[in-house]
Amino acid sequence: MSDTFSRRKFIAGLSALSGVALTGCNRDIYVPPHFGGLLDASDALTMSVQRMLLTEQSMAREYSVADISDDFPVVGTRLPNNVSYVMSLSNNFRDWRLRVDGLVDRPLSLSLADLKALPARTSITSHSCEEGWTAIAQWQGTTLSQVLELAGLKREARYITFRCADGWYDYLDLFDALHAQTILAYGMNGTNLPIPHGAPVRLRVARHLGYKSLKFIQSIRVVDMPKPIYDDSSPRLFHFSWYAGI
Repeated sequence: MSDTFSRRKFIAGLSALSGVALTGCNRDIYVPPHFGGLLDASDALTMSVQRMLLTEQSMAREYSVADISDDFPVVGTRLPNNVSYVMSLSNNFRDWRLRVDGLVDRPLSLSLADLKALPARTSITSHSCEEGWTAIAQWQGTTLSQVLELAGLKREARYITFRCADGWYDYLDLFDALHAQTILAYGMNGTNLPIPHGAPVRLRVARHLGYKSLKFIQSIRVVDMPKPIYDDSSPRLFHFSWYAGI
């Protein structure tokens, strides 16, 4: 990470935390949770201030059907080596459930049909892989914010953590979790989400590099603070790896 990048994010973070009333909420501000002391500072924001900032977030560019890529590479797991996942796959995911728990008022266990019954969002966005390639696809699903609204976030909720059938895990802060373009996608390019791309449901975070768009989503837990884990046996090998007890 360059010094210039670090300084830019640090200044943006200070602006978001202390200059909201003065600047009128910069639409491009994003406060990443990895930045040491900024993590604690961000956690000190009240939910009302967070929601005010959320309404001013920038949107990733959306494309037309003509822009959809002919080839969308598969990265990572193509088929999870997970008994429960394979069993669900064998019955076309009829028994698949998405668990939502943690700091919520109403823990949920949602079927694929439950998700599809919610209002859908379809968007055509680019997926920029950390390996250096970019592809454009059409994604259909329900916004993560709708699911979290069903569950009801408690006041102390700050981060949304995800566990996947292939052993991967990661988290989003509320700025990204409640963003209008963050969806739980069950469709890709007009068809059901293909297995290698994360069926039955994957996370799509349009404003992040591809590694944040986790495949094979299995459970969601809402927490006040993600806990660090250092586990070389996990496929989650990026520099910042966090685990929240799920």
